[in-house]
Amino acid sequence: MTQTIEYTRERADRFIRESKHLLRPDYRLNYHLMAEFGWMNDPNGFVQYNGEYHLFYQHYPYQPAWGPMHWGHAVSKDLIKWEYLPVALAPDTEFDSGGCFSGSAVSKDGKLFLMYTGHVVTGPDKDSDYKQSQGIAVSEDGVTFKKHPLNPVIGYDQIPEWVSQKDFRDPKVFERDGCYYVVIGSNDGAGNGLVLVYRSDDLMNWTFVGELARSEGRFGDNWECPDLFELGGKEVFMLSPQRMPAQGEQYRNLHSTMTVIGAFDGKTGRFDMEKHAQVDHGFDFYAPQSTLDEKGRRIVIGWMDMWETDMPTQNGHYWAGAMSLPREAVLHGDRILYRPVAEIENYRLNAYWETDIQLNGVRELPVGGDCYELEVVFEAEQAEQFGLKLRVGDGEETVLSYRPDDQLLRFNRDRSGIGPGGERRALTRLEDGKLGLRIFVDKSSVEVFVGDGEIVMTGRIYPGAASKGIHLFANGACRLVSLRKWDIK
Repeated sequence: MTQTIEYTRERADRFIRESKHLLRPDYRLNYHLMAEFGWMNDPNGFVQYNGEYHLFYQHYPYQPAWGPMHWGHAVSKDLIKWEYLPVALAPDTEFDSGGCFSGSAVSKDGKLFLMYTGHVVTGPDKDSDYKQSQGIAVSEDGVTFKKHPLNPVIGYDQIPEWVSQKDFRDPKVFERDGCYYVVIGSNDGAGNGLVLVYRSDDLMNWTFVGELARSEGRFGDNWECPDLFELGGKEVFMLSPQRMPAQGEQYRNLHSTMTVIGAFDGKTGRFDMEKHAQVDHGFDFYAPQSTLDEKGRRIVIGWMDMWETDMPTQNGHYWAGAMSLPREAVLHGDRILYRPVAEIENYRLNAYWETDIQLNGVRELPVGGDCYELEVVFEAEQAEQFGLKLRVGDGEETVLSYRPDDQLLRFNRDRSGIGPGGERRALTRLEDGKLGLRIFVDKSSVEVFVGDGEIVMTGRIYPGAASKGIHLFANGACRLVSLRKWDIK
């Protein structure tokens, strides 16, 4: 597709309606949100509005590949089952002619406001010739959005001179002490990602406050999708650093996600960092966004894919990209735990369980599947290595293994099917000699929650439809304390 096409919401909706019959079901997920058709990346505008959860997302409806960004839109009552709504934004005005990039949502005076980045291509090289500013769109009903006639509301002339004049994107709005604040991702043009803070009384007129934080060479050369929120009496700064150098077994992907616990000063815009941590230790989790719901929970959801990796559904399936399972973030001491939202338990079927089994070798379970939840507890005993093999069949397997000697939990997808391979490892200490895992498998995804949510590992897999086996294994004596499995309807 070229930019000569006139992009409108109506055209996008019509194209989706007329094209949905082309979708192949092979790897379509059952309890995760995907694009209705075409491409999906970053979650945007995650908010609870009029009792329902709204999630917008970066969307190119015309191909399963990145293109001039639209905002797709879905709504849910329980964060698990989603209903598609009409496309919310299309790149149909001068200030966003190159794409409606990522942003956020906030409710004000009964209306739903979207704040997003207007991307404009300024020269022949679309990857380096561009500029970005921030705009507003408003809805009376949460479905149909009208762009503000004075967009951009944070223009090019409001970017500080020491900051990149091109990379200025992904506004996340929040309310604090009777004012609105927005954090925006950028860099200093010299290899350091940073985030800027602006303040407003009305969402329309914004004043620059200061620089929230910057990379200082250790945390990537550009910062995307910033988020700032309170959690358990602390301030949390969540961000997606690009091209962040690996730190041992952590931050091994091209782009990463991290949180920083600290303190935010609304007057200066500064964030004093105390401790940082990786959000997800797997292959496929990026650009997370959070919202505070009516139950007082801080819910986090991320894009369950990664840039510059092979996505098999781009080849003849007519869709690409998915969202992670929504996770509740909970502050425990000086670390953040991530737990699957409780609503997923309402979709459990066909319970199966085993307890107190000695393992030494391979044990195949009499149940399997491609869409299920597992809760399993191992006691290491004398085993050199133990774990599970998922989606087993016809030479395929996805392996979760643990070695007590190096205390590393491994997620290996070298034989997981037609998608990319590789291994991710996370330092995981046993509790009283035991390892507890909660695992969610959904057609083409695996999400592993360790213990009470201390570690999460997420990855996309693409095995054959017949690969549904579940195997337990141990090299040396190991005890399976308990195993519970449910199909997820």
